[in-house]
Amino acid sequence: MSNQALVIVDLQNDFCPGGSLAVPGGDQIVPVVNDLIEKFSRAGLHIFATRDWHPENHVSFKAQGGLWPPHCVQNTTGARFHPDLRLPESATIISKADSPERDAYSGFEGTNLAALLKEAGVGHIVVCGLATDYCVKATALDGLMAGLGVTVVEDAIRGVDVQPGDSRQALDKLQAAGAMLVQHSAVSP
Repeated sequence: MSNQALVIVDLQNDFCPGGSLAVPGGDQIVPVVNDLIEKFSRAGLHIFATRDWHPENHVSFKAQGGLWPPHCVQNTTGARFHPDLRLPESATIISKADSPERDAYSGFEGTNLAALLKEAGVGHIVVCGLATDYCVKATALDGLMAGLGVTVVEDAIRGVDVQPGDSRQALDKLQAAGAMLVQHSAVSP
């Protein structure tokens, strides 16, 4: 499928162990994601990396009445991509939830991701990253809503599981909506 793109969701320091909103084992997916990056780079295909890019007074933070501790605040270490992530210079960075009053779990919400994919002739996205039950789920569902084919790479995602089983339910919902679930070894761009 030559019209594929890789979408890496929020593989940022604050979502990895030691971060302010750590996903258990979040850093363990980095080598798998790097393998996907290498496959897509070798094939000359587009790579997108979404990131939370919050202002200090973001609506999602507990101090503003939100659910979460401060995380991925613009221009902080926590907002940087994981240091072992090997994003190529050609990767397109998509910043989301970057205004104080608007939250966004999906990489499509309030961004130009859909337009960039369309402009590049992409008809199918391969999604990986953090967290399965929030931003990965929302990004994959919005990709389906945009008419794209969507593959979610199960060994290249991790979930928060605020409630036990949230990640499994997210994957079930994605599969029911039409997403394919695969292991990274099955991805061949």
